[in-house]
Amino acid sequence: MSKTSFTTKLLAAVVAVAAVAGLSACAVGDGTDSSKPTIRLAYQSFPSGDLIVKNNHWLEDALPDYNIAWTKFDSGADVNTAFVAGKIDFGAIGSSPVARGLSAPLNIDYKVAFVLDVAGDNEALVARNGTDINSVADLKGKRVATAFASTAHYSLLAALRNAGVDPASVDLIDLQPQASLAAWQRGDIDAVYTWLPTLDELRKDGKTLITSRAIATAGKPTLDLGVVSGTFAKDHPEVVDTWRKVQARALRLIHSDPAAAAKAIAAQLGTTEEDAAAQLKQGTYLTPEEIASPEWLGTDGKPGRLAFNLFSAAQFLAEQKQIPGAPTEQTFVDGLYTRGLPGAFAEK
Repeated sequence: MSKTSFTTKLLAAVVAVAAVAGLSACAVGDGTDSSKPTIRLAYQSFPSGDLIVKNNHWLEDALPDYNIAWTKFDSGADVNTAFVAGKIDFGAIGSSPVARGLSAPLNIDYKVAFVLDVAGDNEALVARNGTDINSVADLKGKRVATAFASTAHYSLLAALRNAGVDPASVDLIDLQPQASLAAWQRGDIDAVYTWLPTLDELRKDGKTLITSRAIATAGKPTLDLGVVSGTFAKDHPEVVDTWRKVQARALRLIHSDPAAAAKAIAAQLGTTEEDAAAQLKQGTYLTPEEIASPEWLGTDGKPGRLAFNLFSAAQFLAEQKQIPGAPTEQTFVDGLYTRGLPGAFAEK
């Protein structure tokens, strides 16, 4: 596919989905106080501190002069679309979609302001029982589902490359987590690369071939990130600081009181506290101090290695012809929001 046709098709898809995003965003504001400005947040249903913040109304309590509007999205690709459409201010999104978003043709004006988690066993490739698939190499000629432009898609491509499998030899199908579960149950697909909580449902009738933890060890780590619109961050840095403080508070809760963290996440996922606790154990949750270290986000004036992680992801996506090309590493350095760190993560 030529670069021109790639760009045309991708932007056409963005415009189409943006129209839908616009309709849903209109509904989000219903019943809000028209005298107050609204902060629009995109969240996803995977275990994270973001769900704790939402469930416990910490942002609403911390910012009483604002309406707080949470909108659920199924994947990072949809979150990117909402940013392109100008419908959200903050978003929970995977590192692979962020690498795409900061690259052409999207060139989204957003900044990475937080690390929600590092993918571990909470994201994996599972083969359905009875398909005679026992390794990644067995996926040739099989029907494999994943949410395109997600961290799972990125990890699936990395797994195929590491196993010497040409992606063209696999029937890759673009399905969101719940849609992939339905297709799995019908027997329409042979394997799925996805994340919790759908992943646990697939494991009941399938075999784990590889996890994102193993892929990270092989040099392709993925993360879930918190991003903020560049314009919003410039105009409202004090709001970004408040948002970061409540996200840091949620991470501290995961470490200090995992039972309370699981209770909040269970309420958001509609599952039991035991299941939520088990799901939390499958991910890696950094401390706020680790996030503000050189290994990850870094500090004010000294962006961390997360920029190189995103640059490497963009290079890989370009090699796999998932994006037309990777921008320079400086693009990703500029894409980190380190203003006020590490002090901005401090407890009140």
